[in-house]
Amino acid sequence: MAELPADAVCSALGTSWRGLSKAQARDRLTAYGPNELPRTGRRNVWQPLRAQFTDLFAVMLIVASGITFLAYALEEPRDTGTLTLAVAILGVVVLNAAIGFAQEYSAERTAQALEAMVPRACRVLRDGELLELPARDVVPGDVVVLEAGDAVPADCRVVEAHELAVNNAPLTGESDPVGRTADPVAAGPLLQARNCVFMGTDVVAGSGQAVVFATGAATEFGRLYRLTAAAPPQKTPLQLQVASMARRVAGAALAIGALLFAVRLPTGEPVVDLFVFALGVMVALVPEGLPATLSVSLSIGVRRMARRHALIKQLLAVEALGSVTVVCTDKTGTLTQAEMTVTEVWAADRSHRVTGVGYDPSGEVADAAEVRELLRVACLCCNARLLPPTNPRERWRVLGDTTEGALLVVAAKAGLDREAEEAAAPRVTEFPFDSDRKLMTTVHRTGAGLQACVKGAPGAVLERCTDVALDGRREPLTRTQRAAVVAASDEMASRGLRVLAVARRELNGPRPAQEEAESALTLLGLIGMHDPPRPEVTDAVAACRRAGIRVVMVTGDHPLTAEAVARRVGVVRGPDPVVVTGEKLDAMDDEALGELLTEPSELLLCRVSPEHKMRVVTAFQRRGEVVAVTGDGANDAPALKHADIGVAMGASGTDVAREAAAVVLLDDSFASIAAAVRLGRAVYQNIRKFLVYLFSHNVGELVPVLAATFAGFPLVPINAVQILAIDLGSDVLPALALGAEPPESDVMDRPPRPRGERLFSAGLVGRILFLGGIQAICVSALFFWHIGSSGIPFDDFTRHTRVYQEAITMVQAGIVLSQFFNALTVRSDHLSIRTVGLATNPALLAAGGFGIALMAAISYAPPLQAVFNTAPLDAADWAVLAALGTVPLLADEARKAWLRHRSRGPEGGPG
Repeated sequence: MAELPADAVCSALGTSWRGLSKAQARDRLTAYGPNELPRTGRRNVWQPLRAQFTDLFAVMLIVASGITFLAYALEEPRDTGTLTLAVAILGVVVLNAAIGFAQEYSAERTAQALEAMVPRACRVLRDGELLELPARDVVPGDVVVLEAGDAVPADCRVVEAHELAVNNAPLTGESDPVGRTADPVAAGPLLQARNCVFMGTDVVAGSGQAVVFATGAATEFGRLYRLTAAAPPQKTPLQLQVASMARRVAGAALAIGALLFAVRLPTGEPVVDLFVFALGVMVALVPEGLPATLSVSLSIGVRRMARRHALIKQLLAVEALGSVTVVCTDKTGTLTQAEMTVTEVWAADRSHRVTGVGYDPSGEVADAAEVRELLRVACLCCNARLLPPTNPRERWRVLGDTTEGALLVVAAKAGLDREAEEAAAPRVTEFPFDSDRKLMTTVHRTGAGLQACVKGAPGAVLERCTDVALDGRREPLTRTQRAAVVAASDEMASRGLRVLAVARRELNGPRPAQEEAESALTLLGLIGMHDPPRPEVTDAVAACRRAGIRVVMVTGDHPLTAEAVARRVGVVRGPDPVVVTGEKLDAMDDEALGELLTEPSELLLCRVSPEHKMRVVTAFQRRGEVVAVTGDGANDAPALKHADIGVAMGASGTDVAREAAAVVLLDDSFASIAAAVRLGRAVYQNIRKFLVYLFSHNVGELVPVLAATFAGFPLVPINAVQILAIDLGSDVLPALALGAEPPESDVMDRPPRPRGERLFSAGLVGRILFLGGIQAICVSALFFWHIGSSGIPFDDFTRHTRVYQEAITMVQAGIVLSQFFNALTVRSDHLSIRTVGLATNPALLAAGGFGIALMAAISYAPPLQAVFNTAPLDAADWAVLAALGTVPLLADEARKAWLRHRSRGPEGGPG
């Protein structure tokens, strides 16, 4: 298509300069479908709901409920307690599924809200009439009319161009506008064809017409979307750990249940009763409240991150952020403010400072003739527009290229009016910027003839210059002067400035050719501008350093500019950072790249493409790193999807990038990444806290049952319905309150946890056994003391013996009270409860109070006594229970004190 002349393009696509007829458009819409990207992999509403019932914990409980229903059906006579147990277990599954589905569906709706893949409307010729149509109705063969500011609705071949220039950054990563032509070009990669425009890009200058040759999924944008959708989703560390934990817990529950069934089978008890007993043991080991607690805890993290301008699209990404070890970050807009500001003008061998920041044209620049002439020419060689605020809440804005916006601002500071200058020197023609020439030229009619105004990269402009303007005169550009210009340019770039050279040429005769307009130029000087770093980024980068997170800048900018910005925000602090360009990356094999990334030195990747970014992310992951990567273009989408955590820009990013990412930064700031990492680490800490809390009482429930079995006691010290009451009635709310704990003060002073670290680490299991073991010893001793003090032989106990009912009530109440004090002590691994503070989490105190109140109701309310087979406790019983409940707290306080003493060392210093 790119090789054909414009007339032949229309013939090849079965259209004409007047566009398609309405009948043709209707037929093609039926044949090709709407011009929209496929919703690949979009789940229907039932998929996330169905997934809640296929979780391993859910499957175990469903099977247990089914067996219990069967046991009830086989019992003679039937025991309503068995039916209550079956219904309760099934209710647990339904409750967990409802909570999990609500959270997942909310995240899914968030993702759907971000899907605005194509422009909403465009202008199309149909039967020679110009119509404005929804972009989804565009079909191959349509003739699209394009002007500055328009979004390109589909992939098109340009057939008419008037200084047409587009921004291809969403597809190619190249931020500078590129000129488009209607002339045929040589065969080559489609994205490099200068006579084609593509869906998802924007027209930044000029006007033209183009014929659509691909829509929807057939476009280059669609190809990137399909590539992104095909990338397998990366499982987060928490997903892997929870799956591993579920398998281990399920195996242990089944094994212990089967063992106890086998041990008690020779006693002659009815088989159905033994089944119910074994199921009770299994239920005691399964943390029924864990799925709901996990979902809600992650949702709390989502809401907290949203307040810090980080939109989390996938719940599990909340925790994964806390395990990040490497952040590959963009520069422009992420570390900087994305507001180019001219800070220096170099003219006539002298440097002149410019004051003011941003696009507000308030500030000062030197009132010198050579500076005014330099800024006049730069101002004329621009297509952007400077827009004043329309109300007090708005700021000055730029419509078009931000670099040109900065030039208009500094010209205004010098007292130059863009419209007045263009009226005095109207534009005749333009030669748009392209990445090969690295410059832009406009030609204007003046009283003396024509004048070419040129701006661009210093090297590209300088090689076309033969003269230089000095003190109002035109002097030949000597080798010494060239060296001085290069030195000035490099010095400005080393301070993080983006440098443009400005030149002019006086012309005679008719409209000049491009080669003539861009040769024998007179250099006017240099303009240095920079994108100021965001003020909050320096502290955020420092926080990442303290947290052991490696920050790698990945940018398309010049190495000197990138290094200067990196030093300003703290990404680089040492004297010799490793600076690698895309060209060097191309020359490296995977082994050499791996060695480069292994080095502990500070690393900057400059002049890199999205393909380079993808390769670097993959190389880091091969080394076992957990990688977060930022991106804003459609071409960044594969890297965002492949990274452990893809972070898209919400303000400047494309829809495809936001779709591919797990996190969307609403303010595009690196500081929001650091804040999200801090909250992600807090989420992981909180998950460990409520795991200790939940599993410690499972030990307290299981050990008395095992003790009674091996002691030959015919009944269980705690029944399955009581266990469910503890798991879902007394423990869920405190666990949720633990999930809402604020981050500990030193959370960003610790290194990232290793990628392979198990959620159930040796330290976590040790603490569970420590707290749960103390709880188990206390409640077991309490049970057998109460049974033994009655003087009734074991063989004479039945489920309805008053002493037995009191004993199992004391076991349940003992676990509930112990868990209240456990909740207080697990709030920190090493800090005393006095340091953490009792009242710093009032929700936890309220949740614990609710659990104790529920236990009291189970003890005293006759309807609940009938369900749980409990009996009322007197004041002395509660006093004993409260005293025993504090034992785990006091023991853990002693453990923490010993750890703190050991960490300080024998002399009070670091140990």
